Amino acid sequence: GIALIITVLQIVRIPNLKVGTVLLSCAFLYDIFWVFLSKKLFHESVMIVVARGDKSGEDGIPMLLKIPRLFDPWGGYSIIGFGDILLPGLLITFSLRYDWLAKKLLRAGYFLWAMFAYGLGLLVTYVALNLMDGHGQPALLYIVPFTLGTFLTLGRKRGDLKILWTRGEPELVCPHGRHDPTTDGSSRDK
Repeated sequence: GIALIITVLQIVRIPNLKVGTVLLSCAFLYDIFWVFLSKKLFHESVMIVVARGDKSGEDGIPMLLKIPRLFDPWGGYSIIGFGDILLPGLLITFSLRYDWLAKKLLRAGYFLWAMFAYGLGLLVTYVALNLMDGHGQPALLYIVPFTLGTFLTLGRKRGDLKILWTRGEPELVCPHGRHDPTTDGSSRDK
């Protein structure tokens, strides 16, 4: 499962923050619907039934990671869906790519803050899970506002939001000088 997640994050790229915002917003609403609202339509949460799998005892399609609970005398585990890792992960890899192209240091970039926000969103998810007495929680309900909110706030504060939203890459200056469109191309800038 982890290898699949890493492979997808290496291959799939979001081009700009606008696409990332739409993707994460749709996933946010999707997660909420299938965990909370599907209960009213189908008399049980479809997402939780799918996450638990069938009663055969075999692992089904690899759609989630099972993480053993520390200090659990019954040997229980917590689960997190691949989408709860992959979709915010696309935003985090976008932030890393932007930082690398903009030659930003770790603390001055977006990657460290996006990772911190993801970890905080995940922590809040597990706190909510424990406060709700083990009833399934849509992780993206907590992760998306933390990651996307942090990214949008930092981008606005640093003045990068327009570039992040539209281009997704910083303006790169050609190291070979500027091309002057008024010349016919026969002379070179020195």
